[in-house]
This record gives sequence, C-alpha cells and structure tokens, in this order.
Amino acid sequence: MSQNCSHDCSSCAENCSERTTPESFRIEPNKYSKIKKIIGVVSGKGGVGKSLVTSMLACSMAEKGFKAGILDADITGPSIPKMFGITRKAGANEYGMIPVTSENGIDVMSVNLLVDHDTDPVVWRGPVIAGVVQQFYSDVIWEDIDFLFVDMPPGTGDVPLTVFQSLPVDGIVIVTSPQELVGMIVGKAVNMAKIMNVPILGVVENMSYVVCPDCGKKIYIYGESRIEKAAEEYGIDVLGKMPINPETASYCDKGMVYKADMTPMAEAAKKIESLL
Repeated sequence: MSQNCSHDCSSCAENCSERTTPESFRIEPNKYSKIKKIIGVVSGKGGVGKSLVTSMLACSMAEKGFKAGILDADITGPSIPKMFGITRKAGANEYGMIPVTSENGIDVMSVNLLVDHDTDPVVWRGPVIAGVVQQFYSDVIWEDIDFLFVDMPPGTGDVPLTVFQSLPVDGIVIVTSPQELVGMIVGKAVNMAKIMNVPILGVVENMSYVVCPDCGKKIYIYGESRIEKAAEEYGIDVLGKMPINPETASYCDKGMVYKADMTPMAEAAKKIESLL
C-alpha cells in the first residue's frame, strides 16, 4: 500500500497490491435479446405525465420506422398497457418471457401483463420490486429493438437506482410540469443522473398550456413556463412542451395513445434518433 493511500482506488493511479476494482452491478440481457439503445424516462416527482411521454416517444420512433419497446418499471403504478389497450397477458417459452406487442408494433412488458386482474395491487418491498425490474431486462426476450424506453416511477429511489446501475442506459429524458416546483424537480433528476454518470438528453415540459378551441390562443393555466430557466441553470436542452390536450387524454383512456398527435415529441424524437 502506498504511503499516500487515500483508500479510493477509483481515483488513484498507483498499482499497489491492495488495489481493488469497483464492483459492477450491470446485468446481462436475455441472450436472445437485441437492443441497440436504452432510454430512461424519469421525473423528480409524480403526476407529471411520465408514462404519457414514454408512450408518445415510443410511438414517435415507431412512426419513424424504428422498432420500439417499453419496459414498464413503475411496478406499483403501471399504466402503459392501459394506454395501448393491451389486455392479453405476457407469455413465455423455454428461452424467456415474451413481451406483448401493441397494435402499432411496440413491444411492452409490465407487471399488469402478469397479474390476474389490472386492479390487483402489487404489495412488495423495494428489493423485490427492484428484482422484478431487473428480470424485465434479463429474462424478457427483447427482439430486434432499436429503442427500449424504460418508464420509471417518480423520484430517486430503488427503481431508478437499480435501472441506472444494472442497465446500460444511453440517456434519459426528464419530464416536468410548469409549476413553481419545476427547478427542484429537474434538479433532483439531473443531480442523480450526474452521480450515476448517465447522459441527460433533455427535458420535456408536460401540461405546458391549453389551446383555446375558438381562437387558438395558448392559455398558461399553471402560469408562464419556467422550463427554459431551469434548463439553462442545469445546462440541458428543452426537448418539447406538451399542451393539455383533451383529445390525447381521450385516446389514452380508450387504449389508443398511438393515435394522439405526436408533434410535441418531434424535437425529443430527433434527439433520440441521433443516438443511433
């Protein structure tokens, strides 16, 4: 051991006998999977429309001709199957679990595709939930996927930590809303990503405004957007502002999110496509 040892091998250039290699938590995908890029969709708090953004990003990439998949990592509050109108259960064979393909060709794996009824609660502790998320990556056959979107629960708890440590995430999209809390919400997600060395693709503001059906004027019911200020503060890009759109909400309720207007996701989709 060097006389000047700091006991932090990750920042030390010495090659002494006591040197250790930092433990890797990465897990391997199913050997029959083929995934080109993994995109996490995160938020610092709940209720900002993260699952909607995840679904619309996947649909946007599908419209561009790419094969997209969604790993629903929000184990206790899964909503992805409902948005796509998926009612049949996931299958399995001797090689692994088989995701369900939506009407517009997106492969989906969610805990609601495994339980008997959509309303059955998942009453599990954190480590079990984290283990299920890992299994959705390691045990599921994600076949020929260009972009696998991971819809994460809000905050910086067990599941985001598990995803960032276990999966080779190529970038994250942060979802927020226009309230006063936006700076704090974005800050939590940005700082966690930096700690975990995960690239930040940018931020999407949901519920940004309402368009008047009569005159077309934008009405900022939650106040003027603060997203540009927050993005500038943290040095990240604004990838889109999504309006409150009753038509989009109706499509989600009917299980036809893929029929919604994807225009607000255009810049985000362009940024994600550039990763290939």
